[in-house]
Amino acid sequence: MAVLIVLGLLVGHMSRETRISLDFETVSAEELGDQLEFDSPLGVEDVETAEEMAFSLSELPEVRDPLAAPQMLELQPDGALTPSEIDVPQIGLALTGREAGRRASLLGRYGGDGRTENAVDKGLDWLAQNQAKTGPDAGSWSLSGPFRDGVSRNYDNPVAATAMALLAFQGRGNTHKKGPYRENVAAGWRWLLEQQDGDGSFFHEGPMNHRFYTQGQCTIALCELYGMTGDSRFLGPAEQAVKYCLRSQSGEGGWKYVPAGRSDLSVTGWILMGLQSARMAKIEVPEDCLQRVERFLDRVAAEDDASRYCYEPGKMPSRSMTAEGLLCRQYLGWARDDPRLVEGVEWITQPENLVNFDDGRDVYYWYYATQVAHHMEGEYWQRWNRAMKQVLPQQQVQRGREMGSWDPVNPTRDQWASYGGRLYVTCLSIYMLEVYYRHLPLYTKVYGGK
Repeated sequence: MAVLIVLGLLVGHMSRETRISLDFETVSAEELGDQLEFDSPLGVEDVETAEEMAFSLSELPEVRDPLAAPQMLELQPDGALTPSEIDVPQIGLALTGREAGRRASLLGRYGGDGRTENAVDKGLDWLAQNQAKTGPDAGSWSLSGPFRDGVSRNYDNPVAATAMALLAFQGRGNTHKKGPYRENVAAGWRWLLEQQDGDGSFFHEGPMNHRFYTQGQCTIALCELYGMTGDSRFLGPAEQAVKYCLRSQSGEGGWKYVPAGRSDLSVTGWILMGLQSARMAKIEVPEDCLQRVERFLDRVAAEDDASRYCYEPGKMPSRSMTAEGLLCRQYLGWARDDPRLVEGVEWITQPENLVNFDDGRDVYYWYYATQVAHHMEGEYWQRWNRAMKQVLPQQQVQRGREMGSWDPVNPTRDQWASYGGRLYVTCLSIYMLEVYYRHLPLYTKVYGGK
């Protein structure tokens, strides 16, 4: 407001003495060097080999470096605005790719295009249509319906379903303050915050194995929202959610179904992502907690091979647990060239392990592997994205009541169809197609990765 007042006074004063002319250079999004769709899913250094972008984002503001933190400006005595020498606050930096101009640029940089964005839009439309509009559950979502192929009523979990839907909207840059779905997000948060108790826990009823999956998902969504908006109304609930996670950590170093009980990698991964989201939002997470998680990951690594991971110590390694374990290692500080990480990512990006609806459909595995490959960038991301960006939009429902969702049982049955149903597989599919901008890559130097 102060800037506007000063500039208004300056312009008013000058207009009485002389007429001034201001010329602005118009730069369309298509002219930005990194907003292009390439034959390679990641892109190429030689822009002469680039193809024309498959869709137009010319209405978006120019962002020359989508991975750089935004500058702060200071008002000078003469009315000019100059870059500040004070460090830019880093709150939500990893989430800034969701902003419109940055999102457009990151799509081109990392291989997204009009088809992937159209699939995200259709998926969010489907979620919006299936949000409860009236009654005590207004603003919430359900795993059981009103859509087809939901879970059975006794396996429903509206709290987890609502958190997952909100994560999908927020991944596209929607908050309770802005975005085409801001009313859906605001209604969802009005309902979800009412479910949090004084201890910070969000889970109160449903299958007992849902407790910390639910807590992890709600913590991620809550910390993301605070990180994206800085709205102080969400800081207290976010801190309480994080404290509940910390108090519930097992002596083994992870989490499972009950507070301070046993640990498994599947639940631990969701909680660690919640804690990482807290760190993105500058909410304190004790280093000791993360070190204990690191020790638990050592225990669930395959014997003599920390490139593969198991559900619990002593179990056989699997694709899904390997992808989840590697993502945890990335967030806990493994370098991009760590031989164990390289070997693991090399394995999950082999042809037989890529996104494929014909054999071994597993959206849970795909969700984690997508993030791991994206953080690695380079040839690993090219392999993964080449399959994902083609297959996922192709398999999205294109007509009828469920248009925009992903069918959990057709053309093949997903491994988690009975546990999460249509909303679950749809949300995870949306997260995957938002990956180009949902989180900035960990190892990019301008972001501050290792």
